[in-house]
Amino acid sequence: MEPLVVGAVAYTPNVVPIWEGIRDYYRDAPVEMDFVLFSNYGRQVDALLAGTIDIAWNTNLAWVRTVLQAGDRARALAMRDTDLTFRSHLVCRAGAGLRGLDDLKGRRLALGSRDSAQAAILPLHYLRHQGITDGDVELLRIDSDLGKHGDTGRSELDAIRAVLDGDADAAAIGITTWESIGRDELMPDALESFWTSPAYCHCNFTALDTLDTARAEAWTEHLLAMDWNNPEHRRILELEGLRRWVRPQLDGYADLFQAVREQEIAARW
Repeated sequence: MEPLVVGAVAYTPNVVPIWEGIRDYYRDAPVEMDFVLFSNYGRQVDALLAGTIDIAWNTNLAWVRTVLQAGDRARALAMRDTDLTFRSHLVCRAGAGLRGLDDLKGRRLALGSRDSAQAAILPLHYLRHQGITDGDVELLRIDSDLGKHGDTGRSELDAIRAVLDGDADAAAIGITTWESIGRDELMPDALESFWTSPAYCHCNFTALDTLDTARAEAWTEHLLAMDWNNPEHRRILELEGLRRWVRPQLDGYADLFQAVREQEIAARW
């Protein structure tokens, strides 16, 4: 039987060894797999809907867009443990006196790429639900690496640079960028997080109901069996930023579905 074909977006060079490692892990599995790489999530979602790939490794926005186009035909198979409790941070210069969302009134906020849930879509959603409108805050939009849904982190780093250069008072970034700054010995201790969002879900493996249920479950079970205590497995898990694969928790996408509707973000590219 032919391997399942999994799609992923090539947002960084280390995507290739990650997927080569995962493909090797499936070499003797009940259901083997291969992978194809896309330059952006729009192409990947289109390929899944067209049936040219069986499974897509989607961001949360790509999942929402798949559901908006495919309805209940879309199925989430698995996600990383780190995808269950993703968060956004608002950061400012240390000592700037910002303590919460209300302190942004009359200030300048740098947002990441408009297709980044963590650095633009959800921060705006939470601001508006706090009663802070676009007229209350001057928005500086930094649309770096559009099509990759913020995966490269470039727009978030550009937003941080805007704060450090004095072009913005605060920046919206994802938790992974905030944590990586904390690990970077070259980054001066010049920033502080003054607001953290509620938890929401990030990436998941997405399939359609056209994928045979038994094959999908066999593939998923083998993925969930990856073991952090196995050195070969751990190498892949560390590269992909998790300790274990887990079943999806779809409630964690509710805020993003609402934000996409409210902000009238297109279901297609």
